[in-house]
Amino acid sequence: MSTCTVNPPRPSAPPPLPPAATSGHLTARSGRPRPGGPAITTLRFGAADLLRCRFAYSPAFETLAAVRVATGPQPPGHHRRWLADVGEAARGLDLRPLTLLQPRRGYTPDFLSPPPDRPVDSFSDDLARIATTPPSQARAEIARSLADTPGAARGATGRLLLDGDPADVVRLLADLVAAAWEALVEPYWARTRSLLEADIAFQARRLAEGGLDRLFAELHPSVRWHDGVLTREHGGADHRDLSGEGLVLMPSAFKWDQVVIVLDPPWQPTLIYPARGVGNLWQAGAGGDGGALARLIGRTRARLLTGLTEPAATGWLAHRYGLAPATVSQHLTVLRDTGLVVASRHGYEVRYRRTELGDVLATPSGAR
Repeated sequence: MSTCTVNPPRPSAPPPLPPAATSGHLTARSGRPRPGGPAITTLRFGAADLLRCRFAYSPAFETLAAVRVATGPQPPGHHRRWLADVGEAARGLDLRPLTLLQPRRGYTPDFLSPPPDRPVDSFSDDLARIATTPPSQARAEIARSLADTPGAARGATGRLLLDGDPADVVRLLADLVAAAWEALVEPYWARTRSLLEADIAFQARRLAEGGLDRLFAELHPSVRWHDGVLTREHGGADHRDLSGEGLVLMPSAFKWDQVVIVLDPPWQPTLIYPARGVGNLWQAGAGGDGGALARLIGRTRARLLTGLTEPAATGWLAHRYGLAPATVSQHLTVLRDTGLVVASRHGYEVRYRRTELGDVLATPSGAR
């Protein structure tokens, strides 16, 4: 298994960043919604596609997703401990070009984290692929991304990315991805990689036990599988007949809030989903929270209660913490019966949220 500690030689100095720019929002990378269409993406599988499904993970994608968490408007979710550790390092980096190219709703250039063409890439491999992107391809993807943020192309950073020499811009972006990796991800890569590998092992067992029916039934709560069609909800709208291309399934630790689908050539279609158990990634020690709340109500219930920073359904919580849905349901029943959470129906699912009492118990006394 490759490790990701190689620091490749840096290219010649890129053009300087402008002194000020408005950073963009951060989001999924493809599948623009059609006007008036539902926010659903469907992938139709044929017989040949069933033979070309594989798992992989990408250090470069984790790096871009970590930049989203460290600099974007979205909440850090399960990564608050990590964010507290890397906050000073993140503030020391000028990552405006990377944040501008990751709009909250829209397209992120695929060349910044190309889907892996093998199960395990080292970061140095990923970086080499970024650095050798054809300048014309890079410029086209940059222009498409900036178009998704009103005014981005007219700002100082947008003009630099669009009007600068394309080869220099590729070097600039490759350098920024490398700097973000070294500051934000590499010190925590062993832990992150273990989570990704554990997810792949779990999903591979599901595939071996029951084929794609079993795999997709529990891959992620926003994913559905029926009659050879994979459906992704809560994202952009698109459709693709895979036509023998198959699908790369890629767990992510830092893209914790949604499933992302990459469909643009020349990449093999790729589905990126939050890794199972990501809610446990930064827990202290091997087992989790050893604080007073855990001693009072139990470690698993404490983890569920503190993790309910926003309403969530049983299936989402089970995936997030790597637990069986029945186990989560049992613990939520106890939390509800003791007045710490309440349940309400949203469409076809029941979501749980903390009560005022639950908020008091879940919030450290120093933060109140």
